[in-house]
Amino acid sequence: MILRAPAKLNLCLLVGERREDGLHELCSLFEALSLADRIVVEEAAQDEVVCAGVEDTNLAAIALAALRGRGWERPPLRVEIEKRIPIAAGLGGGSADAAALLRLAAPEVDGVSELAALLGSDIPSQLDPGLAVVSGVGEVVEPLPPPSEHAFVLIPDPAGLSTAEVYAEADRLGIGRPPEELGAARERLLELAGEGVSPLDYADRLVNELEPAALSLRPSISEALDALREVGARAALVTGSGPTTFGLFADIVEADSAAAALPPRYAGAMVASPASFG
Repeated sequence: MILRAPAKLNLCLLVGERREDGLHELCSLFEALSLADRIVVEEAAQDEVVCAGVEDTNLAAIALAALRGRGWERPPLRVEIEKRIPIAAGLGGGSADAAALLRLAAPEVDGVSELAALLGSDIPSQLDPGLAVVSGVGEVVEPLPPPSEHAFVLIPDPAGLSTAEVYAEADRLGIGRPPEELGAARERLLELAGEGVSPLDYADRLVNELEPAALSLRPSISEALDALREVGARAALVTGSGPTTFGLFADIVEADSAAAALPPRYAGAMVASPASFG
């Protein structure tokens, strides 16, 4: 069995104040991308998750163990993940892999949505990949209609960034909105994106409030943002906690042309469109 695990992009990300439990409330517009990991699942002698390039236990292995703990009775499985989503890039690759396994088990295991929220803040939105407004600490997912045509150029950074370090830097910089502001922002995002229009129609309203923290830790990100603007991006932002940057374009043809026009040092840039999933 072959599963597809789409990356997620934070088209917009507003961050709340640090809570007593160390987490941050957020309000974000998530979009699933055509960029996706490929996962091969087959029966084996014992459960095993194999993912080249991931040294630590990954979220897919944690998800599989959690499903067994919930009584999932499928025979032992070998799960081999072909990583196409860059690691530690702000694109939710590990969460996407875990969500793919949860989707597989959902017809046979109760409480998969609750389990997703326990495993990671990006996982609930990736159970049903698409466009959604995400709030709380990631567990509140409000799906939206598919948007009109647009595409992206992504510039990953091979060094990656730690999400925990970016949030710690955001706290140091004093970044964080009170709950009432996040609630109002949620209403605005639902209104902006709720009619199925292209993000191009509200590109000037897109912002990532973790971007200053990511730039503080990795100043070279600003050069990638400038490069995207110079090749015609309608908006250029960091996604999630970074360090991946993205440019918004009208369609896949425009995005392809823009990627080809980037300076040689960004030869690893990737072109992606909204995911066609399900």
